[in-house]
Amino acid sequence: MNQEKIGKLIKELRTKHHLTQQEFAKKYGVTYQAVSKWENGKNIPDLFVLKEMCKDYNIPLDDFLDAKVQEKEKEKSKKNKTKWILLLLLILFIIGVMIVKQIHSEDFEMKPISSSCDNFLVSGSIAYNHKKSAIYISDISYCGGAIEKNQYQEMKCTLYEVDEKIKKEISNYHYQEKPSITLEEFLKKVNFHIDDYSKTYKNYSKDSLYLEIEATDIKGKITFYKVPLQLEECKN
Repeated sequence: MNQEKIGKLIKELRTKHHLTQQEFAKKYGVTYQAVSKWENGKNIPDLFVLKEMCKDYNIPLDDFLDAKVQEKEKEKSKKNKTKWILLLLLILFIIGVMIVKQIHSEDFEMKPISSSCDNFLVSGSIAYNHKKSAIYISDISYCGGAIEKNQYQEMKCTLYEVDEKIKKEISNYHYQEKPSITLEEFLKKVNFHIDDYSKTYKNYSKDSLYLEIEATDIKGKITFYKVPLQLEECKN
């Protein structure tokens, strides 16, 4: 039996039900000083009071004494979080299947797009046929060692193509709102879905696409990141 854990549990029950120490003490016929000692782990309620608490908050006495309620709540929260993550993944999978079906219905071929830069991970694809090409980049994340914690007031991510040394902007995502955000938070917002890019796939080379990130911090300092992209060969 851990008095400190029991004290934390009592405080959590009290605050969860919006009761002051004085109100909680009156409820169980004790002084607020006694409640304070319980919550600080200096003492625990007598058995009669503990049974009353268990009855009021529908908690088994054994769980209360072992302070297992918080652990059970955390486990329940973790299960709910896992449930929502699985549901989100299922939705993304269904959307992906629908996109693939639409692409294949028009006799498109696809090649994955990834980053050739160690500091960034990129997930996407390019789809093409004899009439047009489409570029889809769904996920960009920073993995350059230490977590990037700098706050930026303005950020811009631009997708470029280089053709015979001529740089051409394909699309961009621009963030210029409040509050300021980190590089990691910004990248979660960025995706590119260009359905009808004018050039056909045969004009692309393996290193013709890249991302450029321009970040302006709250002091006006500008930092640039260049992320080369590579087109991977699909395996038959």
